[in-house]
Formats: sequence, C-alpha cells, structure tokens
Amino acid sequence: MKEFVISEAQTETAVLVALITPQQDERKTKEYLDELEFLADTAGAKTIARFTQRVDGPSSITYVGKGKLEEIRAYIERKEDEEDPVGMVIFDDELSAKQLRNIESVLKIKILDRTSLILDIFAMRAQTANAKTQVELAQNRYMLPRLQRLWTHLERQGGGSGGGGGKGMVGLRGPGETQLEMDRRIILNRMALLKERLAEIDKQKTTQRKGRGRLIRVALVGYTNVGKSTLMNVLAKSDVFAENKLFATLDTTVRKVIIDNLPFLLSDTVGFIRKLPHDLVESFKSTLDEVREADLLLHIVDISHPDFEEQIEVVNKTLADLKCADKPQMIIFNKIDAYTYIEKAEDDLTPRTKENITLPELMNTWMAKLNDNCLFISAREKTNMDELKQVVYNKVRELHVQKYPYNDFLFQNYNEQGEVE
Repeated sequence: MKEFVISEAQTETAVLVALITPQQDERKTKEYLDELEFLADTAGAKTIARFTQRVDGPSSITYVGKGKLEEIRAYIERKEDEEDPVGMVIFDDELSAKQLRNIESVLKIKILDRTSLILDIFAMRAQTANAKTQVELAQNRYMLPRLQRLWTHLERQGGGSGGGGGKGMVGLRGPGETQLEMDRRIILNRMALLKERLAEIDKQKTTQRKGRGRLIRVALVGYTNVGKSTLMNVLAKSDVFAENKLFATLDTTVRKVIIDNLPFLLSDTVGFIRKLPHDLVESFKSTLDEVREADLLLHIVDISHPDFEEQIEVVNKTLADLKCADKPQMIIFNKIDAYTYIEKAEDDLTPRTKENITLPELMNTWMAKLNDNCLFISAREKTNMDELKQVVYNKVRELHVQKYPYNDFLFQNYNEQGEVE
C-alpha cells in the first residue's frame, strides 16, 4: 500500500488544480487555492504553479477536462530538466478512485487530493497514541475504496476453460483481484483493531471526565490557525504548542483556569476547515467529545482573514453536524492587531466591501448583529484580555449557578486536570 506522507525535512514542489463553477466563482476558487497552498506549505511542499478551469462541474473521469489535463502534463514535462521539477499535483477536491487512476495514467506523477493532503498533515502532527490511532483509522477509511488503483498493473484475467461467462467464470480471478481482496481484508482487520483501541481510549477519557468534579467546561472552537492555542496559553498560563501553521494542535488539551477564585475547565480543540474530510470527523469523535460535553463554546475567529465570515459558517456547520449548535456560544474576534483595510478616497462612490471597512466600523456591525455577544482581542499582543476574562467569568459563574445550584465550588481544591483533590 502506498502512503504519500510528506516529511518536514523534504521539500517537494507542487502544482495546484481547482475548478471555477457556477457554485464556486473565480474569487472563491482563488481563496480555496490560497488555503490549499497553505496546506501544502504546512506539509512541506512548495507551490510553483496553479491551474484552474471554468466548467459546469468536475468530470467524473478526470476531474478537469482532457485539454486541461494535457496542459498540466505539458507543464510537468517542461519542468523535468529544471532545478525544481514538479514533485506532485494536488487537486482541491476529493478525487474518486476512477479519477485518481485516470489522472495518474496521464500525468505519471504523484497525485494528491485535498483530503489526502489533510490526512498527511494530520499524520505529521499526531503526537499521542490517541491522535495517531485516529489518524491511522481515517487514512484506512480513505484508502479502502481507492485500493483498486494500486493494482492496475495486475489486470483481471479472463478466458480459459469453463465455457465463457456466467457462473463458469468463478475461480478465474486474476492475481490482481486476489491481491486486492487480500489488501481489503488487511485494511478491514486493521480498522477493526483501531476502532477497538479508540473505544478503550474513549472509556478512559469518559472516566477522566467523570472525575473532574463539578466544574463548568469551556471549549475553544474555531477554524484552523485562528489563534486558539495562543489564547489557551494566555488564559491558562500554559505552554500549548502554537505556530502559524494549519492544524498545529490535534490533541485536545484541557487545563484548569481560575479567574477571581472561580475555577473552570478550558479545552483547546482541533481546528475545523472547509471541506473537512468526513473520515476525519468520524475518526476524531472521541477528541471532539470535549466540544460535545462543553457548557460554553468560545468561537475564536481570525478577524484579519479576508474570508473570516465563511470560516464562521464552516465552524457553525461543523458544530451543527456534531449536534452542538444549540450550546451557549460567544464569538471572540482575534488578531485585531493584524487587521488591515484599504482606505477609500472621498470621491469614491463604489459600494463598500469588507476590504475597505475600518476596524471600528466592523466591530460596531458585529456587536449590533450579535447583541454584544462578541469581543475583540489580540491574544498575541494580550489586547483586551482583562475584558475577556471578565466576560468569561460572568458567563461561567452564571452557568455554574444554573447547573450546580447547591455546590459551593469556590472552596473545592482541584488539580491541574480539574479533578477534585
């Protein structure tokens, strides 16, 4: 079985491919390709070219049209003798086994789709046994329906005795199909073992959560790379790993936080992303249980990102998929220190866009829309941290009184995991 994991020590060159469709205009496609390039960079690959095609929808055979595929092939051949030949082609959508097989037969180069690239990054980032098990399960789920393309050189053998077709063909399977069946059985057995491991881990985590005492649970949720881990470090005075890469955090980190003698549990969760592979959501259910069991969600948003509104929608949709949309939630707009806008001239009568709205105007707009249920901070610069702490304190205290009206929580002692000592 082939695994296309890009090591951080190795820098490969990549070509990106995406479609412009009636459902995804040119501006949106550019934003998706920008994100795909960031994903490639996170995985250790350098993007050297982009290809787009305007079509009604993806081709079920080759994703892009034959002419565009030939254009990409010609580009790869031109780059073969240069210092940076093309190492891989990455498609912005998930490809079927048929599409992968047909594309590889034309381009004759490593092919990745958005899902396999994200899985590669998760494989690189996984540190704990829990995360590694979840990633491996997701990889196997992704690989299972695509096994056939690994054995195209072993064609199914026909003919022979038995009088032709029908039932007489049973037993005339070629070595390719036999190998395919063996691989399927190996993967299915491995998936069963991984599920057993995750079930055991889930039991342990459930026991740990039950031992955390009567504490309100607050979860940081949001799109990937919006600054959740940085905010976690500020609020919990911890050292959670944080960097300007996608999916820097895979494992849920839980810390006890005390604000004005009020203890609560704060968890930092894996970031969401548009077109998040379903296999990952399924595999990371135990990690996302921290979100499901939270009493309050702090939805962190990178207000400096040009497409932050769509990122909010992606997170809200994912929360709905997790059946967490009805939980108490507050939006924390982070990175106000990085917010930029294009100042309009006084005689410019064109309609305002989000690119030329000042930060105060944007803040007022969202505060009016959310009934002040939002806050604007910079976790990196520690801007408005006192205000955030006060708001979180008020919300946690209110939730605690509702949930544990007879619990004098202020006088209990908790260890770092939030368990009553």
